[in-house]
Amino acid sequence: MNTPNISQVKRFFLSLQDKICKQLEQIDGHSTFMEDYWQREEGGNGRSRVLTAGNIFEQAGVNFSHVTGTSMPASATAHRPELAGRNYQAMGVSLVIHPLNPYVPTSHANVRFFIAEKEGESPVWWFGGGFDLTPYYGFKEDVIHWHTVAKTLCQPFGDDIYPKYKKWCDDYFFIKHRNEPRGIGGLFYDDLNTPDFDTCFNFTKAVGNSFLSAYLPIVEKRKDITWGDRERQFQLYRRGRYVEFNLVWDRGTLFGLQSGGRTESILMSIPPLVRWEYGYSPEPNSPESELYSSFLIKKDWV
Repeated sequence: MNTPNISQVKRFFLSLQDKICKQLEQIDGHSTFMEDYWQREEGGNGRSRVLTAGNIFEQAGVNFSHVTGTSMPASATAHRPELAGRNYQAMGVSLVIHPLNPYVPTSHANVRFFIAEKEGESPVWWFGGGFDLTPYYGFKEDVIHWHTVAKTLCQPFGDDIYPKYKKWCDDYFFIKHRNEPRGIGGLFYDDLNTPDFDTCFNFTKAVGNSFLSAYLPIVEKRKDITWGDRERQFQLYRRGRYVEFNLVWDRGTLFGLQSGGRTESILMSIPPLVRWEYGYSPEPNSPESELYSSFLIKKDWV
């Protein structure tokens, strides 16, 4: 197993952040990203970039962080007890895009690298990441495109990779207290450290580099569809599910908060406007009800 190259990973993550921000600004055509460069007192730093009030994107956050520490938070050692007593570094790019038009889906992507070291022992390291899509109004061709890109990027790494990480995504982005998926899934993987560093890094690069190919064609196709208050109110209601998952179930949010991460950057995934409604149920045979019956289901799309 070859030795992890931490500086190489960091260079890729920084370049990926630059590339994604540039292309999102180009397609929005109105707003640009503001950047906060921050230092973490306990160790590490980051670049948080947020675009607001765009023509297409109501809010988009694309963050890079590289944090270090001398002891792991409880959420991490519970998951991986062998990490106790080790110094660690965690770095990655995480993004969440909340469009204004309800016919354009919300999207999330993340690629990350973690390494924990202790004198006299081999390092413990892994990659993780993926991307997933959360539509408010479903279009079958969009979902097929999204999953086709995911399957294609996985193919060079083995026939079993896409079905494995597609299922992991379905299982992970599931709102247990609502008994429903957050969206239509995509890819999710964690603890990836086999068979060797280069293979794991190449797969992570493929995931990061494929996100825009999966998402931007959907944005282009749906961004000019006319919408009104009905669609807006449903979008805001469904955004509530996004908030519930991120604050109750998401391991990344929990790790960030417990490890003393930068709160503003961690919570940039929360949409700028959201609403809840007691006992809501969509009208039968409506486009809103179709989201539940035809898209918020576990299904092999490709």
